[in-house]
Amino acid sequence: MIRPALRAMRPLQWTKNVLVFAAPAAAGVLDAARPLGLTLLTFVAFCLAASGTYLWNDLADLEADRRHPTKRTRAIASGDLSESTARALGVLLPLMALGLVALTGRWQTVAVLAVYIALTLSYTVWLKHVPVVDLLTIASGFVLRAAAGAAAVDVAMSRWFVLCVVFGSLFIVVGKRYAELNELGNGSATRATLATYTTGYLRILLSVSLAGALISYCVWAFEASEISPVSRDDSDWPFYEASVVPMIAALFRYLFVLERGEGAAPEEVFARDRVLQVAGAAWVVIYGLAVYAG
Repeated sequence: MIRPALRAMRPLQWTKNVLVFAAPAAAGVLDAARPLGLTLLTFVAFCLAASGTYLWNDLADLEADRRHPTKRTRAIASGDLSESTARALGVLLPLMALGLVALTGRWQTVAVLAVYIALTLSYTVWLKHVPVVDLLTIASGFVLRAAAGAAAVDVAMSRWFVLCVVFGSLFIVVGKRYAELNELGNGSATRATLATYTTGYLRILLSVSLAGALISYCVWAFEASEISPVSRDDSDWPFYEASVVPMIAALFRYLFVLERGEGAAPEEVFARDRVLQVAGAAWVVIYGLAVYAG
């Protein structure tokens, strides 16, 4: 039962929760033990909470998943994990997450996680059936992850940072729908809202979200360079500005993957696409040098 339960918890998608590190990392506090520990605690709590909501989502989509060419192999749809066990874990995991994040000592972090759980469960029950709202709901989950990390260590998020997360999340979410539509077609019964979208409409949303992500990231990076607490002179390396390059490379590469007919499972793309991995690693190194090496 342990292996099917772990499969149903979708550990590969825990990579999304890395966003809780974004605000603390950008604020330059992760080199201290306490902020790092609080952020790690929040990360684990979000992994547990997300896994609990994935179980409820799979239970709600059980019949549709059984008709899906790949989702039918999921633990609950395939029968490897019983529905009763899935329900029990669906209750236990979010409660464990709330208890764990309470150890941060910050009620704001608990509140953000509670909103995330409520929003995700609302998506499972209702919001995923409402076109456009379904996209915005998933994107909001990413923003809440970033907000939880900021709340855990009590650092502020700049407006451009928030916009960057919003548009970047929309780009990934819309790209997922675009890939699903190309893979399954408008007539698919596996996801209710797919029939309401067209590839042309989703292409427009992809363009808007990509442009928004690029512009907001560039402004955020240059703004961070100007307000950096580390004294700078003309001889300093422009690490903040240089971080724009791998960010553009990652976004353009993901767009290329989408046009190649892939991307229905973004976490799998990130796990196997070497160009995306190199771009991501380059961004981490460059931005890390900007924040922590001055």
